Amino acid sequence: MPTTTSRGAPQLTATLLTASVALYMALVAFGNITDFGTNQEFVRHVLAMDTTFKDEDLMWRAITNEGVQDAAYVAIIVWETAAALVLAYGTWLWTRPDHTRARRVSTYGLLMVMLLFGAGFMAIGGEWFAMWQSEDWNGLDAALRVFVFSGVVLLVDHLPVTHTERRDAR
Repeated sequence: MPTTTSRGAPQLTATLLTASVALYMALVAFGNITDFGTNQEFVRHVLAMDTTFKDEDLMWRAITNEGVQDAAYVAIIVWETAAALVLAYGTWLWTRPDHTRARRVSTYGLLMVMLLFGAGFMAIGGEWFAMWQSEDWNGLDAALRVFVFSGVVLLVDHLPVTHTERRDAR
């Protein structure tokens, strides 16, 4: 059991940036839960493709069933909540001596965020459901912002370990 911890700048940075993404995801999930209707409408319009160019070659992709739309929205909220919890745990681990475990857990949480905003919102929402065509219901800029932010934090979390950290992990 290690008796000292490495509290260098890389670990402090990883801790605070991981906490920032955890806080962001917690606030997003909280907002979606407490103000369910706002983003529910967003998801419904994106899936229905009702503000796109309505190209007949693409419109077969539209999902207009409100039950399916709402199920997708609830799944998004559950994923956001789970990512926030994983990242909060990762943040806590960064304050402990076991930075290898902190890095692993934080990576899982950041990957969850990047999958949601990259694969979910940018690829599926943006391309499959042609969200990029909508002037009113286009969340691609916000999705890219969160994806890049999470990616930067992921890179910081994987900065090389210090000699003290290596010793502490034994």
